[in-house]
Amino acid sequence: MVTIGDVAKAAGVSRSTASYALSGKRTISPAVVQRVLDAVDELGYIPNAGARALATSHTKVIGLLGRFLDDEFAPAMLQYILGVTNRARELGYDTLLVSEEDGVHALQRLSSSRMVDGFVLLNVAERDSRLEVLRKAMQPGATVGLPAECDGVDVFDLDFIESGRLMVQTMHDAGHRELILVSQPVHVVERGGAYVWRLADGARERAAELGMTLHHHHGDSSQPGIGKDLNEVLDRHPDATGLLLNNEAAAAALPSVLAARGLAAPDDISVIGRYSDDFARTFSLPFTAIDSAADELGRRAVQHLVARIEAGPDGTAPHLVDLIPPIVNDRGSIAAPPSLRG
Repeated sequence: MVTIGDVAKAAGVSRSTASYALSGKRTISPAVVQRVLDAVDELGYIPNAGARALATSHTKVIGLLGRFLDDEFAPAMLQYILGVTNRARELGYDTLLVSEEDGVHALQRLSSSRMVDGFVLLNVAERDSRLEVLRKAMQPGATVGLPAECDGVDVFDLDFIESGRLMVQTMHDAGHRELILVSQPVHVVERGGAYVWRLADGARERAAELGMTLHHHHGDSSQPGIGKDLNEVLDRHPDATGLLLNNEAAAAALPSVLAARGLAAPDDISVIGRYSDDFARTFSLPFTAIDSAADELGRRAVQHLVARIEAGPDGTAPHLVDLIPPIVNDRGSIAAPPSLRG
């Protein structure tokens, strides 16, 4: 294994000079710095992360705390993780993914050991027990998800209330007056998944304002349960002409459900979902959707987190709550109800 001593010898300088040239802790002449960098490239030297942390007070590592929960659709979670890890890499940071169930203990352990420079939290609940620990941590933090109390952290999320309103408005503009909304399982709401009821509240409010009928149901997070749930709600509301999906598993299962029923979108029923464009490509989904902006949210969280890390403890930038406005990706699954067509 190549050491800093090997680099120093190849560059013709002392070990301490080579170290200072790489860390920037002291002024070294440009010519000497270049010799050290040339030696690093020639020898393939990789600085020891622990030694770098001691010398610079930075590990260049971001702690990403997320959980793969049984009642949520795992492929959707991966889109948020990719946004975080890709942006971190672009900014010169590694990502330490921690998925253990006890997020409070994990956060305390990582913070006290100074293993990371900052944190990004996923699966953020409305009353998230990790936030109290994060606010007391010596490292800064950001959340992907809107908690009830946002002080002390940077918060990034899709505007779910406006998303629900836009889904209903889009259906209304096409001539629909009776809709079905399928959300995530009720357990997601019970443990604090406020994004579920925020979208539902927005949809319900806009439907009431427009004089529309909205039937709200919770569906399973995987097959075969979600397929059964979709068939049941379609049977229960035969006059509904529009289907709203705030459940990624439902979106993935819907093509086969409609095919088995001899139906097609938008010929027989119009559909709008809420999921990322990458998710739609992965599952070849033909449905119009509100982009959940999973990648963008992860990237924004890391961007602001790194800015706080590099500003140091004297940074005074106010914390922000950044709610991304919903955007509809039209894939042709919404048309006028059959009764309105000539």
